Amino acid sequence: MEKQHIFLIGFMGTGKSTVAGELSRRLEIGQIEMDDEIVKEQGMSINDIFEKYGEAHFRGLESDLLAGLAEKEQMVVSCGGGVVTRSENVECMKKCGRIVLLTARPETVYHRVKDNEERPILKNNMTIEFISGLMEKRRTAYESAADILIETDEKSVLQICEEIMHKMKFSRIRQ
Repeated sequence: MEKQHIFLIGFMGTGKSTVAGELSRRLEIGQIEMDDEIVKEQGMSINDIFEKYGEAHFRGLESDLLAGLAEKEQMVVSCGGGVVTRSENVECMKKCGRIVLLTARPETVYHRVKDNEERPILKNNMTIEFISGLMEKRRTAYESAADILIETDEKSVLQICEEIMHKMKFSRIRQ
């Protein structure tokens, strides 16, 4: 039987981690936080990985982690915000699951992440303008990867999970 992971993608601060936890609980399946898993495997923070080895190395670690998920039981996967920047990552996710894009307005993202210092991409760039520009730069990659799109602004985690589960029942994976 084909495994159907649920991959939550989207810009940082759109609710991937929070939604993954609740969705995992409601569906009674496992959950993995890609960033947390990489931190555990590497024994250093995301910031330290970026500083010591660079973004390309980190993106490679994401690709390796995704490839390993193909052999695991169904789970909810909270992906790092930049996972879609590599086409091989998108191909891997599409082969073994559905991709759910969580979106939020730049102002919402800013308010959710402004006090978090574990965002290397936003280091010294914690502004709505920068966030908006980076979101727009990634928008096409996010949207073309997604099987399902969910806006998270002004919704509770429960509302978002209900919407995901409803849309998953009525959508098919795009070929």
